[in-house]
Amino acid sequence: MRFLASAGRQSLRRHKAARPVLLALSLFLVGAVYAAVAPATTSSAEGAPNEQLIAQGKDLFAVNCASCHGLNAEGLAQQGAPALTNVGGAAVDFQVRTGRMPMGNPYTQAQGQGQGKQNTFSDDEINALAAYVASLGTGPDVPTEDQYSPDGLSAEDVARGGDLFRTNCSACHNFKGAGGALPNGYVAPSIENTDPAQIWEALRTGPGQMPVFASGAIPDEDVKKMIAYVEQVNATPSAGLTLGGLGPVSEGFWAWVAGIGSLVLAAIWIATRGARA
Repeated sequence: MRFLASAGRQSLRRHKAARPVLLALSLFLVGAVYAAVAPATTSSAEGAPNEQLIAQGKDLFAVNCASCHGLNAEGLAQQGAPALTNVGGAAVDFQVRTGRMPMGNPYTQAQGQGQGKQNTFSDDEINALAAYVASLGTGPDVPTEDQYSPDGLSAEDVARGGDLFRTNCSACHNFKGAGGALPNGYVAPSIENTDPAQIWEALRTGPGQMPVFASGAIPDEDVKKMIAYVEQVNATPSAGLTLGGLGPVSEGFWAWVAGIGSLVLAAIWIATRGARA
């Protein structure tokens, strides 16, 4: 029996199909093992659109931004322009979409759409610029709607947003977001009609004189509540003279004009009557 089994094995080895079958089995095993242990990768077809967007953004950057920020976004001190290598896509989306960039004069405060400056780029161009700058380092990405949309919040959430806004933002932007004056001739712009996405981007990137509020300080859920508060307080009709909605600043000014002015007129009248007497 052993002799017959040995003879059977030898006949199988000598068979013409033995080597091709063994080779196919070996390749199959190698492929199966590689597929099991190899890390997941993105195909070039999937990565091509993003790479194409970055390439488009790089071309736009070279034409519109490099004269101040440098060809590689390294920043040019003589132009007063900072490096953009770690600002993230959210900063670019905010600055360009609001019309603040490109600037006509880098030594003055950037003017947004509410201050007479208009955006000159299309949505596709802004997305390309943001993608290119985001590829240069770290930084906040352009937010998705679920990060800033205040839809579905309760009255308690809005009240909480009011507390947060008055604590962190009203010193510059006023209690209702109407804006106000800052030291050294700078201005905190109005955010009364600002898109919620741009409020989120401003908080996370700190444009101009504004500080950066990271997610560790004010989470996205609290940002939504603050946005809901600003929208609600500006949608509520006023019961009287708003005086610009600037609170004690405008109220104090008009009180001084009316009060002191009345006293001055009264003093002049008394003095005139006394001189005649």
